[in-house]
Amino acid sequence: MFDVGFWEIVLIFGLGLMILGPEKLPRVASQLGRWVGRARRTASQLRYQLEREIELEDRPRSRYTPPPKASHVMPPPGKQPDRAEADESAAQAETATDAPESTDAGAQETRQESDTGT
Repeated sequence: MFDVGFWEIVLIFGLGLMILGPEKLPRVASQLGRWVGRARRTASQLRYQLEREIELEDRPRSRYTPPPKASHVMPPPGKQPDRAEADESAAQAETATDAPESTDAGAQETRQESDTGT
């Protein structure tokens, strides 16, 4: 990447020693090393991600067909049912209430007997 030889490194070290002094130079070198390590890791992760995206883009895409919806599944709570379903349930409720109730005591006894099984 950078064509830095031995003498260039010695020159940089000497300048750093003169400018920063012997107390600060190790701390600054350590921090600089951490920054270089982070930059290398970031570059490596970026390269890996780009290669993976290119690889995924080169693959042939499969056509996804969702499974058919089941008609007997209840809608989630808070969701209104379809208008046609609401009309059907309203029509069924009306036919159940339209049937006249028998007030005959004998008919009621017969219904009670058939319900209890005796």
